[in-house]
This record gives sequence, structure tokens and C-alpha cells, in this order.
Amino acid sequence: MAKLIDVSDLNIYYGDFLAVEDVTMTIEPRAVTALIGPSGCGKSTFLRSLNRMHEVIPGARVEGKVVMDGQDLYGSDIDPVTVRRQIGMVFQRPNPFPTMSIYENVAAGIKLNAKRMKKSDLDELVERSLRGANLWNEVKDRLNRPGAGLSGGQQQRLCIARAIAIQPDVLLMDEPCSALDPISTLAVEDLIEQLKLEYTIVIVTHNMQQAARVSDKTAFFNLAAVGKPGKVVEIDDTATIFSNPSQKATEDYISGRFG
Repeated sequence: MAKLIDVSDLNIYYGDFLAVEDVTMTIEPRAVTALIGPSGCGKSTFLRSLNRMHEVIPGARVEGKVVMDGQDLYGSDIDPVTVRRQIGMVFQRPNPFPTMSIYENVAAGIKLNAKRMKKSDLDELVERSLRGANLWNEVKDRLNRPGAGLSGGQQQRLCIARAIAIQPDVLLMDEPCSALDPISTLAVEDLIEQLKLEYTIVIVTHNMQQAARVSDKTAFFNLAAVGKPGKVVEIDDTATIFSNPSQKATEDYISGRFG
């Protein structure tokens, strides 16, 4: 089930360094929210804070609230592992487990979560996840071959299949197409369109056209100067951000004047 996420007054630190300052936004369910902005302005850091992956880095911490389903994900009684199960992540470079087959890659998350399943149920879940990632027809005859033997675009869709196999509510994608060729990029973008019917999706992208094509809402991040924290300059419907942004900095970035 897709879930709404409410972020309020979020400050994200690396040790004493404030990397991202005072983010407040609502991330809508069954929609794609794109995070755009120049390199180093905190988009990926913010993305990783949504499923508590930021704090894996020594000294990293957040202040503020990330609320999903009425629960503050940073509450003292919340297990970060449970949060990461509910909020899946797809990284910039496809990262299938190299020693595992295609089948084992998809099943890995379920096994990590110590769910014992009958072989027939697992088979069904693997097929459903690969179909969900638009990959089943391409790999159904070679499920026992290594996942690392697939093309880059197929590997990225395999990673998406692995992420959706554990049935999360939210999918985070950190530049999921930046390492892919144009045809594979299109395949992943088409997939995102389908996945948003079931999931809340947040995507970091440096590709303006991609943000315009796949997202419903766009948040523009920027920073005043190097060494200063990143901030959200504005967030709005994607069509508005690209045609009539309220801030000049947004317009300058989208039109390619900087960044």
C-alpha cells in the first residue's frame, strides 16, 4: 500500500556539519516526487534520511520529523530495519548480488527478513516481482543464471524487482538511470509510471527531461554557497515548476543557466 510521508523541520547532519536545512514537505502516495538541483545540494542525503539509511554513516544524524502512517520514523521505539523494509531503495548503479542467480537476487530480501516460505510461494513471489519490474519475459528461461550477467538496464530492473519483492510501501530511487543507455532509461521510466499506481515513489535525478516526464511533483534543492547547507527552494506540481516556477533560482536552474 502506497503511503503518505510528512516531513517537517528536518535538519540532516554529518557530525557537526549541517548538510540539509529545515526541509518541510508532504510526499504524496501513488505519485512520483522528483528531487532536482545541482550536485552537492543534499538531494541524495535527504533521500537516504527517509528510510534511515543516512544514519548508517558514522556521526550522521537527523533532527526533525519524518512521519508515515502517523508514526515518526525517527521515534525512539521505531526499529530502523523495519523502516527500511517499508521504504525500499534503488541505487544509482545497478547492484545485483554478483554470486547469486537472477532468482536468488529477487528472493534475497525475503530470505533476509527470515520469512520461511514454501518453494511454490517463493516461485510465485519471484515471478510476480519480475513481472512487476517488467523483466519476467526477458529472464524467465534463465532464472538460475547469474544476475550480474544481465545488461545494465536489465540489472537495474532486477534491483527494482528485488526492492518490490519485500512489498514495501515506498520506493526511493537515487538517480536510477544515470548509468544506463537511452533505451534502458526509457524502459525504467515506463516502469516508474506503472509502479506509481501501487507505490509512493521519490526519485533523485539530474536529468531535467526525466523529471518532467516521470514525476507529478518536483522539489528543487539548492545551496547558497559551497559549505552551506542544502535547502528546498520550492516544491510544486511538476508542470508548474517547469513552466511557471515561483523562484528565479528554480527558473535559472531548469533553463540551464547554472548547475
